[in-house]
Amino acid sequence: MDFSMDNINGLYLDVLKEIGNIGSGNAATSLSKMINKSVNMEVPNIEVIETEKVVELFEDEEVITVGVYINFNGDINGTILTLLDKASSDNLVRILFGKKPESDIYNEIESSVIQELGNIMSSGYVTSISMLTSLNINISVPAVNIDMVSSILSVPAVEYGLESDKLILIENKLEIDDEKIKCYFFFMPDLTSFDTLFRSLGVLGNG
Repeated sequence: MDFSMDNINGLYLDVLKEIGNIGSGNAATSLSKMINKSVNMEVPNIEVIETEKVVELFEDEEVITVGVYINFNGDINGTILTLLDKASSDNLVRILFGKKPESDIYNEIESSVIQELGNIMSSGYVTSISMLTSLNINISVPAVNIDMVSSILSVPAVEYGLESDKLILIENKLEIDDEKIKCYFFFMPDLTSFDTLFRSLGVLGNG
C-alpha cells in the first residue's frame, strides 16, 4: 500500500507522535543550552489538518506572526515552517536580552535569535527522524519572515498544496522563566518522502 495523506491515521499518527515526542525533547534540550535557562515543554499536540484551516489557529488571519522557513533534502525532501505569534516571539527575545524589541521589525541580532530557534526546533525533529530511520537528511539555513499569518502561510501552502491539501501540525507549548510560549511547527514533506519515511519506519511494506 502506498502512502496517502487521506489515509493517515492509526499507526501512521502513532509514528508521527513518537517522532514529535523525541523531537520536542531534543529541541528543549538544545534550546536550554542556547539560552542557559530551564525549558519546560509540554507533550506536543500532533494532528493532520487541512492547509486552508491553518489560519484558523489564529483569531485573525491578519495578525502579525513570525515564521521561520527551512527546507530539507536528502533521502526525504520538503519544507518545515516554525510559526510563533508576535507576542511569543517578543517574549523569547526579551528572555534572552532582558528587554523586548524596540520595533515591530527585528534588528539583525533579534532576527538571529528567532532564526536559531527555528533551526533548533527543526533540527530536533529532523534528528529524531534520522535516529528512528537512519535516513540522511540535510536542512537549509533558516529564513525569518515577519508578516500577517495569511502571507507567511501562503508560501508553503502554494508549494505544498500542489501535492496535498493537508499537512502535519505539531503544536508546542514551552515555558521559560514562567513565560509561556506557543510555537507551531508544520512538517511538510512531499508525498514521495512520506512514503519513504513510513517504509523506513516499517509502517509500510516494501512491496
